[in-house]
Amino acid sequence: MVGTALLAGGGVLTAIPVGLSMTALQFAIGALNDIVDLPADREHVPPKPIPAGLVSLQEARVIAVTAGVVGLAIAAMIRPAVGGLAVVVLAIGAAYDLLAKGTPWSWVPFAVGIPVLPVYGWVGATGGLHPAFAALIPMAFLAGAALAIANARADLDTDRAAGTRSVATALGPQWSVWINATLVLSATGIGYAAADPGRLVSVPWWMVALGTVAAIIAVGQGRNDDRAVLRAAWQLEAVGVAVAGVGWAAVLLG
Repeated sequence: MVGTALLAGGGVLTAIPVGLSMTALQFAIGALNDIVDLPADREHVPPKPIPAGLVSLQEARVIAVTAGVVGLAIAAMIRPAVGGLAVVVLAIGAAYDLLAKGTPWSWVPFAVGIPVLPVYGWVGATGGLHPAFAALIPMAFLAGAALAIANARADLDTDRAAGTRSVATALGPQWSVWINATLVLSATGIGYAAADPGRLVSVPWWMVALGTVAAIIAVGQGRNDDRAVLRAAWQLEAVGVAVAGVGWAAVLLG
């Protein structure tokens, strides 16, 4: 978030409030998630902070509300447009926590929410969007959907045992891998179609290549039945997509 604002040409005094506002919003979404998951989290070993008694339910509610208000207030002080985006971020996070989580539609908040992140940083710094976002937004949408499927794929066996309907249980083990791969490759294809071939030797292209290769390797591990391997593959895919995303942003935004 701070990096996007700096890439957009915003100074440190602009980038830091943008990062602080998003951090507060994520605290609010995370606290709400832990509140919603409290019944299930009591079975976790080790337990999360609320069932472990480190944070009371009332304190978690206060954290969620306070962090949300702080995030919205900082965002509104940056620019009115950023304040509006902050409302969107909270709405997407709450929709995941309260409605989509544990359903076949859990991928939607990921796919919609991830494109908002670079937009948030860029608008926070400039008040508008670069033309390259016409490619970056659909790329981020596809990448977000892919990550959601990979995350659900890692929990496929436990979700089936618990009777939880996730996007991975709905698609099945084979289709979840193929669709994950298709989404990653489609996002990459959009990037190559929109990029300037004259910059093929620039440093960001190496980031794109490294991140994409890591993501494809991770997707290939999706056929493994070992849950530990699947969790590691999901983490590798998330890192790969993040590295490639930074590279694509640098390439397309110049």
